[in-house]
Amino acid sequence: MLTRKQYDLLRFIHERLKETGVPPSFEEMKDALGLQSKSGIHRLIMALEERGFIRRLPNRARALEVVKLPEAAAPPVARPTTGRFAPNVIEGSLGRRPPAGEDEDGRSVSIPVMGRIAAGVPIEAIQSRSHTISVSPDMLSSGEHFALEVRGDSMIEAGILDGDLVLIRKQDTADTGDIVVALVDDEEATLKRLRKRGASIALEAANPAYETRIFGPDRVAIQGRLVGLIRRY
Repeated sequence: MLTRKQYDLLRFIHERLKETGVPPSFEEMKDALGLQSKSGIHRLIMALEERGFIRRLPNRARALEVVKLPEAAAPPVARPTTGRFAPNVIEGSLGRRPPAGEDEDGRSVSIPVMGRIAAGVPIEAIQSRSHTISVSPDMLSSGEHFALEVRGDSMIEAGILDGDLVLIRKQDTADTGDIVVALVDDEEATLKRLRKRGASIALEAANPAYETRIFGPDRVAIQGRLVGLIRRY
């Protein structure tokens, strides 16, 4: 499944290749999608390549090949949003820990899985519920929760590996040292350890191969805090 921006960029590249045989430049892509910087286009290209929709041809400048198009003929319907990654956690009991005394029968809680989160090179988080998983109430804190599949290895020293499912408590604040889902520039979601440095926010990896990224507070929005992890063998 593609995000709206990923779909729009893929269609733009496809139409330009059909018309001219030459892929558009990053500047043309940026203008077509109304983005402020080419870095946003670079992230979209990486996401499309990772999902197998395009291929970058080696040793050729601006060389892109559309491998496939989405099966759906129309783009995904955009939900009303402020532009920020906002997991659509279902209201009611889904994703909520039952009150004390109601889980004595050992019943599990259904948690929506909202797509993938980057623990490495940032990718765009998928903003739709793909399925649900059942977890023990003991793994959850109070409030609403969702799960994300981890992609990347930047949090391996915190015990979070590629392919793990992380359980996230939905919240917009966190303390220094918390591992959080952070949205950067309203474009990319990533899983990192939060450090507050004066007026700045640092997103710290748990892998020495990755640099700590530092941003102004207006560039980072907290989407949730890590409360649990599930690993399949």
